[in-house]
Amino acid sequence: MATKRTIEVELSTTGLDREGRPQRVPLVSEGGVAVALEAPPALEPDLGGEHMLINIGPQHPATHGVLRLVLELDGETVVRCIPHIGYLHCGFEKIGEYRQYNQIIPWTDREDYLNSMGNNVAFVLGCERLFGVEITPRCTVLRVIAMELSRIISHLVWMGTTSIDIGAFTPFLWSFQERENVYRLLEAWTGARLTTSGTRVGGMIADIPDGWLDDLKNFVRTFPRTLDEVDAMLTRHAIWVGRTVGLGAMSADEALNYGLSGPMLRASGVAFDVRKDFPYLDYETYDFEVPVGTQGDVYDRYLVRLEELRQSVRILEQAIARLPDGPVNVDDPRLILPPKHKATSEMESMIHHFKLVMEGPRPPIGEAYVPIESPKGEKGYYMVSDGTSKPVRWRIRPPSFVNLSAISKMVEGHLLSDVIAINASIDIVMGEIDR
Repeated sequence: MATKRTIEVELSTTGLDREGRPQRVPLVSEGGVAVALEAPPALEPDLGGEHMLINIGPQHPATHGVLRLVLELDGETVVRCIPHIGYLHCGFEKIGEYRQYNQIIPWTDREDYLNSMGNNVAFVLGCERLFGVEITPRCTVLRVIAMELSRIISHLVWMGTTSIDIGAFTPFLWSFQERENVYRLLEAWTGARLTTSGTRVGGMIADIPDGWLDDLKNFVRTFPRTLDEVDAMLTRHAIWVGRTVGLGAMSADEALNYGLSGPMLRASGVAFDVRKDFPYLDYETYDFEVPVGTQGDVYDRYLVRLEELRQSVRILEQAIARLPDGPVNVDDPRLILPPKHKATSEMESMIHHFKLVMEGPRPPIGEAYVPIESPKGEKGYYMVSDGTSKPVRWRIRPPSFVNLSAISKMVEGHLLSDVIAINASIDIVMGEIDR
């Protein structure tokens, strides 16, 4: 579905006339892009100068992490941008080669920590393909719920922090209030908020507690009102439109050539969504739409993410309606620990518990790669098994890393103040980039 881009507001900007008095310069909307009817006259058109290098980050609130941008400026116009990463390098992929498969799950929390449950699910999907096991129907639906709640958390943080970057404070408060409501749901389910470690190979850490589904239904019923308020506050607001329309535009061909995915790609008009094109967890049986933009600028990325929040609510409603009864873990002693009452009363169960914890499950020799549609784009885990309890190789395909590669092109020719909005529109998490 194409996102609405009609701008029904009178836009204006303030310039100075030759006497230094303020003047209003009207703007109009042509094809959804705001253009000036008449630019303010330059006071010193022939003033020369040298290019200047400045650093934004790695300790700057608007870089959303320890990202360093080296900008070459001609006045306030960006001539070149060189991104520097590696300030947060943790070595997740190498550490994973020395951990059992279930022991790697806490590391997936800490890559994109705004999508912890989504990362947990993505990793065990790859493990389960490696082990050759099929999860239960109840676990399948619960994982869909977990992934869509994570998508909502991530998009809310993006919407709130981007609003702060551009100067709108109220949507930040609304977004983080709803984010807190989701964290309460995850805390009741997994015992943690930010880093959940909510999955296990073959199932989940636990089934949802009593009354949890009613709380989820209440959230699904009330959350769209907040989205409507944000929509009313920002979508046609003159300042918001003026700070986002036409900035960092990427055509469909350019987005594909840079390997962009997620909202960054869909905002450029390419309707690629892993949930639709390479379905997993029975996503092909859910009724939802993939929002796409037309201009591929900061404004379209905002519209796409706003609509994706509504589509996540739509998926959650269907998941709640179809959630079946039954076990949440597979009945496979190679993967799942025995019940605690048996481990403390039966010798065989105690031995089985000890060996599974100390030695870990052992998949057959092989390799697997499973992509998912994370809030930031295509997230994939690739792992190679040599038949032992630890992967001989573990590699991550992080969408933040790939999407960030286009920032140099997107900011060139824009003003210094526009760099903040363009960088925010990429929606990066440095833990996923430096991994």
